[in-house]
Amino acid sequence: MHGSENAGQNGLPGSTDAKATRRDWIGLAVLALPCILYSMDLTVLHLAVPQIASALKPSSSALLWIVDIYGFMVAGTLITMGTLGDRIGRRRLLLIGAAAFGLTSLLAAFSTSSEMLIVARALQGLAAATLAPSTLSLIRNMFHDPGERAFAIGVWVACFSAGAAVGPLVGGAILAHYWWGAVFIINVPIMLLLLAVGPLLLPEFRDPNAAPMDLLSAAQSLVAVLAIIFGMKWTAEAGWGVVPASAIGIGLVVGVLFFRRQVKLVHPLIDVGLFKVRGFNAALLTNILSLFVIFGTFLFIAQYLQLVLGMGPLEAGIWTAPSGVVFAVGSMAAPWLAQRFPPHRVIASGFLISAVGFLLITQLHGVTGAWPMFAGMIIFCLGLSPIGAITTDMVMAEAPPERAGEASSISETSFEFGGALGIAVLGSVVTAVYRSVMAEGMPSGLAPEHMDAAQDTLGGAIEVAGQIGGEAGARLMETSREAFVKAFEIAAGVSAVTALFAAIVAATILKSVKR
Repeated sequence: MHGSENAGQNGLPGSTDAKATRRDWIGLAVLALPCILYSMDLTVLHLAVPQIASALKPSSSALLWIVDIYGFMVAGTLITMGTLGDRIGRRRLLLIGAAAFGLTSLLAAFSTSSEMLIVARALQGLAAATLAPSTLSLIRNMFHDPGERAFAIGVWVACFSAGAAVGPLVGGAILAHYWWGAVFIINVPIMLLLLAVGPLLLPEFRDPNAAPMDLLSAAQSLVAVLAIIFGMKWTAEAGWGVVPASAIGIGLVVGVLFFRRQVKLVHPLIDVGLFKVRGFNAALLTNILSLFVIFGTFLFIAQYLQLVLGMGPLEAGIWTAPSGVVFAVGSMAAPWLAQRFPPHRVIASGFLISAVGFLLITQLHGVTGAWPMFAGMIIFCLGLSPIGAITTDMVMAEAPPERAGEASSISETSFEFGGALGIAVLGSVVTAVYRSVMAEGMPSGLAPEHMDAAQDTLGGAIEVAGQIGGEAGARLMETSREAFVKAFEIAAGVSAVTALFAAIVAATILKSVKR
């Protein structure tokens, strides 16, 4: 195992018992800034969509790209950015990414066309992809003591949860007083602060024996991840077909070629030997399963609050914000739980608790208020909240310090895959059930174009109901909302079954993992 640059600040290279210094703890607070912004930017834009649609007049396809391209670029370039940090220095990459994130935020804020905003969001995602692996790999090198590292990773995960929670609230408050571009402007002063204090408080680490990056491998990883996630999201939006099947097929083929190339290279982009470690693989699988149920369910909670219960974006954000608080507290409590109980038991118990929450959401039919959904949401968040911090610590503990960037990027990519898979699978379930129920209960007398729009999505049905008005509009509104609730209940049932399966996986596969 090779030492890392400036490793002496935290003891000998590879040391596992050296305590963190005061500067390290202050540095952790600095690393919290990009973590909060990274996740906040995934949610804050959703509230601005109506204003963007009014100002830029994007097509429906362009609007989807405006919303999705950020996450696509983050997912596709995480592996490359993580390994790049190992080569050029993690602090250096973080600061370069912070500067780029600030500049692309300005570009997005002052976009004058939908095409310009799509490009800006793509570049913003590219810059954001440097933030998560850089911050996590720095934590791996700053905190060598297992207990301190687990706590620091808990703080790191909590910051992502906090960012997702405050995103809708901050976005709603800003949009109540300013134009849509202001949701991007808020990134600039925070990134300037990071650029100012980062060089003073964050140490630099890199692999001193790192070889030049293999550009073909980087291109293969980008194509493989982007193609698979694109196919998954397309399936959620438009259903299964030739386009998403082809995209996923291409992604899988390129992914196989990528891993074959890594085995042959003397200096691979990622060390495939990491995947031979039982604990590493088990933690990644757990990540995927946990994000599968989280992302898919939250997508429909937002629609339930706004389209079924009739809330505005800010009110819906207030109802969902406590979930972020629960996740933040659970992430901070994860090290304490893992020290007192075997990690596999904590994770398995968490999945079992989450299954109870999902089962509560399967009982929404006939409910008029938000409290039953809220109770189910809080329960499943309570169960899932410690899992990410524990599994991330497992992943980072298995990786040598000089490969921390690789390990962190692989861990982050597993989260992205889990989220995309959850949206695709659960989205397809909801779409299929909704359309089936609507086909059976559609009010008679509707025009063909109105019927198609109403059967497509709940939002389309509500828009049609408003256009036709009267008793027919009221019946259509009631029918479509009942269809969506039934579809949501079935998706929650799938999440409950998935959580039970994940509990079994954690109780068996993770049982043999030593920490």
